[in-house]
Amino acid sequence: MTDTICALATANGGALGIIRVSGKRALGAVGNICKLNFDNLEANTIHYSHIFSDNDEIIDEAMVSVFRAPHSYTGEDCIEISCHGSHYILNKVLELLVQNGCRMANPGEYTMRAYLNGKMDLSQAEAVADLIASSNKATHRLAMSQLRGGISSELSQLREQLLHLTSLLELELDFSDHEDLEFADRSELLELAKTIDKHITKLARSFETGQALKQGIPVTIVGKTNVGKSTLLNQLLHEDRAIVSDIHGTTRDTIEDTIDIQGVTFRFIDTAGIRQTTDEIELIGIERTYAAIDKARIVLWMIDAEPSQSELQVIQEHCNDKSLIIIENKIDKSKDNIQLSSSFFDIPSETVLHISAKYGTNIDKVEQAIFQAANIPAFNSSDVIVNNVRHYDALIRAHESLLQVLEGMGQQLPGDLLAEDLRQTLNILSEITGGQITPQETLNNIFSHFCVGK
Repeated sequence: MTDTICALATANGGALGIIRVSGKRALGAVGNICKLNFDNLEANTIHYSHIFSDNDEIIDEAMVSVFRAPHSYTGEDCIEISCHGSHYILNKVLELLVQNGCRMANPGEYTMRAYLNGKMDLSQAEAVADLIASSNKATHRLAMSQLRGGISSELSQLREQLLHLTSLLELELDFSDHEDLEFADRSELLELAKTIDKHITKLARSFETGQALKQGIPVTIVGKTNVGKSTLLNQLLHEDRAIVSDIHGTTRDTIEDTIDIQGVTFRFIDTAGIRQTTDEIELIGIERTYAAIDKARIVLWMIDAEPSQSELQVIQEHCNDKSLIIIENKIDKSKDNIQLSSSFFDIPSETVLHISAKYGTNIDKVEQAIFQAANIPAFNSSDVIVNNVRHYDALIRAHESLLQVLEGMGQQLPGDLLAEDLRQTLNILSEITGGQITPQETLNNIFSHFCVGK
């Protein structure tokens, strides 16, 4: 990390652009192009300056923010140049910085330096990318919780308990000539190991919710042709996203879009109508409908009359493990609602709703039912929900390692073997926060997904 790096930290096309410079030569490089003497400038201050080309032509006016090591984002000397957002100006400033000893930063290199310099642990560094990518209230809360050290704090407590157990077992080895001497009471050790394993398992189980919040909860709209599926999708999206027609079989492929309901993203999939047909293209669309149902977490089954046995059979076959919401549409055309109850269906059903997709009647009730069916636990920024695949994988391996410890206790294995399995669990949990030496390949893989400038 001896290089001094520079990069544009804001998106192109705005009124202003911020260029970030970090490293041992940051003060000198920026001082050369701004003609500022940083020896006389205090840390954490902002200064008005001009930016000069190599022939003393003024390129732009700028505000220069000064951060000195170790009190900066990266832990190094760091300068942020705020200038006008002209593509020419920004490229020219970067060109001048390179001429003065900087190099262009790689994706995520600033945050990687922050991690390597001890400004944050690895899970917090990953939270930076999640925070930038957050698209709703729920994903923002998850990212903020992790950035503030939520998962780090949880794991730190577990590691301290495991380390205490390991230390007691290893202490016994120092007195191995006293066979009857036990520093770690085996019954207490067993109960504590079980408690830690339950906590790890709870964190791992939260991954399903975390991934759903991060990627959006999949909702599939199904039903026979011309029942109003596309009209409902358009009402939920508040735009004409899907083609609506009285002609049967208009939708021949799945149509996807997302909406935000009470701070949570839902991915809606409008599907081809289920019916008997000989049209090869429509048949392909119906097969894709079945595939969409299988991938969904919530299914909206739309009807406008008592369903046929074949349609009921399809729903029964594909929706046994789904949250099913039955929606009777076109109540504006019917004098007598179908008034089907959940007992009519031999399948799990949360509710039966009666709507007019054409006129938007009771659409708010549909949204409310969808949110309730998602069964998202109430949480705030202090709660820990795992949404990172790498963290989930480590938790699963830590659980398996602890199972070996518990099995070893049941077999009354000696303390040195138990201590080895406990050390393995400690090392696995340390992978999440980067508490032990993390392979460069892992770091490169994590930070390569960051945007340049972060």
